[in-house]
Amino acid sequence: MSLVQEYVELWTSDDGRPERLVWRARRFRVSDTPTTLVGPCDWWTPVARYDVSPGRPPLQITGWRFQASADDGETHVFDVRRRDDRWELVRVFD
Repeated sequence: MSLVQEYVELWTSDDGRPERLVWRARRFRVSDTPTTLVGPCDWWTPVARYDVSPGRPPLQITGWRFQASADDGETHVFDVRRRDDRWELVRVFD
């Protein structure tokens, strides 16, 4: 696993699922079913330090994990998240 923090181009379907990615001038097509990555809701941050209820904080989709392949067969698993109206590549699994 490599931690990467660089912006990528990501195309999504009408329902928001990743379909293809351009990373370091290479095009990758999603080759499996993407999985959502979740984290605490943004609005929860101000009250997170208080114990206001039992259980877990409310969650929201924070990104996607998916396998994608280049035309030459090179395949990786990518973690991406939306940041500043762009897609950021967070992790690459070889």
